[in-house]
Amino acid sequence: MAEGTRSIDDLMADDDYCQAALVDAVDGLRTRFPDASASVAFTRSQKITAGVIAAVVIGCAIAWPMPTATVLVCTMTVIYVLALIDRLLIFQRGLMGGAIHIPDEQARAIADDDLPNYTVLVPAYNEPEVVGDLIANMRALEYPPEKVQVLLLLEADDDVTIEAARGLDDDGMVTVVKVPPADPRTKPKACNYGLHFATGDIITIFDAEDEPDPLQLRRVAAAFADADDDVVCVQGKLSFHNAKDNTLTEWFTADYGIWFGFLLPGIMASRSPIPLGGTSNHFRKSLLDEIGAWDPHNVTEDADLGVRIAARGYRTAVIDSVTLEEANVDGINWVRQRSRWYKGYMQTWLVHMRHPVQLWKAIGPVQMYRFTLLLAGTPAIACINMLFWLILITWITGAPPAIAKLFPVPFYYLALASLVFGNTAAIYMNIIAIREDDRSELFWSSLLVPAYWVMMSIAAIKGMFQLITSPSYWEKTVHGLADSSNKNSDPDPGHEDGTS
Repeated sequence: MAEGTRSIDDLMADDDYCQAALVDAVDGLRTRFPDASASVAFTRSQKITAGVIAAVVIGCAIAWPMPTATVLVCTMTVIYVLALIDRLLIFQRGLMGGAIHIPDEQARAIADDDLPNYTVLVPAYNEPEVVGDLIANMRALEYPPEKVQVLLLLEADDDVTIEAARGLDDDGMVTVVKVPPADPRTKPKACNYGLHFATGDIITIFDAEDEPDPLQLRRVAAAFADADDDVVCVQGKLSFHNAKDNTLTEWFTADYGIWFGFLLPGIMASRSPIPLGGTSNHFRKSLLDEIGAWDPHNVTEDADLGVRIAARGYRTAVIDSVTLEEANVDGINWVRQRSRWYKGYMQTWLVHMRHPVQLWKAIGPVQMYRFTLLLAGTPAIACINMLFWLILITWITGAPPAIAKLFPVPFYYLALASLVFGNTAAIYMNIIAIREDDRSELFWSSLLVPAYWVMMSIAAIKGMFQLITSPSYWEKTVHGLADSSNKNSDPDPGHEDGTS
């Protein structure tokens, strides 16, 4: 969106241009496509529908308490089983197919003159501790420097990070772009603002602490060149450089291994909407111009953009190229981050269900089913888990007759199968993921993963509460907490013949 042939320095010095860019960053999507914006969390029709459903459930619970509780529990059991079956099918498809593999030789064989111009957006806020690594990580990219524009997007009043970034402009590798203060103070708003100074044909996002595969940009360029015209986004894999810091980071690493190594490739193979990761997604710039870029009011703007891509008839590919991040080492910090993700998933589902028939026609019935199970089902089931665990504990400790009445015989055996088979399958997916990624050091922690699920449930409940009370509030994840002695001590988790 950079204007004409004017230099970026000229653009940043033009107050009128910067003000227009800020207005577009905040209001561009909801002005062009009002129904695609999460600036309104719940539409009037959604509020009415939710109110009617709540009134019916409460009324039935007062008139027929036990039958109502039984129907609710049986319904949740069926949803749980359907989601589990679909997750296993996606996992199997990802295990059989996998992500797109671009060998080192193919990536390096592309002549420099044939490579597209790239813009790398690096949003950061209150993160002075990670700015120092940015230059090294960007210099490590095997891509012609004259074809890479790196924009470090900082809030104009973020004095500590601006001070840490002082002098980066002089290096010639990174340009610091100060985003004028304006609500919402979110990563997608910063990225939208940065787009107005972008000159690349392909746009990607890295967080300031990310360590991307040095060949990632070349691999993506090769993937785009080989792909059909409807592929407008390429998602890289994410993993962690500090997996061994503690048990939480080991769980988190295995979790990412399943998601990016198997589930996203499985979703890609099924041509369903892919909830993008927050970094290492690479877009054709023309696509971002067409669909309105990121929603600054959606706290999982990446997942939302993935759905909008599918709804427009385009596709996202997943590539076998790893970006290393910092895994959360602190439980409270992890819950803050995961609750935002759960809130954003449900927020995204609500936005795209404003016109369900239109979405159904655009992506197809199977894809619509999977979209609902992934975006709404993931946070909902994480909340339901807590209820089922409480029911299980109550039954084990006292076996009250009321619990038995909640599960008619067919649903009792369905719930029992879900308990035994579902938990076994989830642990099995963890073990398969760490085996395929050659992360044997995570084996023992994978056997303790049910404790991780409890944390997920707590985060989901928190996220659903915040969806009602503060839907667009962005809970900042604190970085720089990793044990530096463990950094880069892990084997390459995602590319068999490359560097990462």
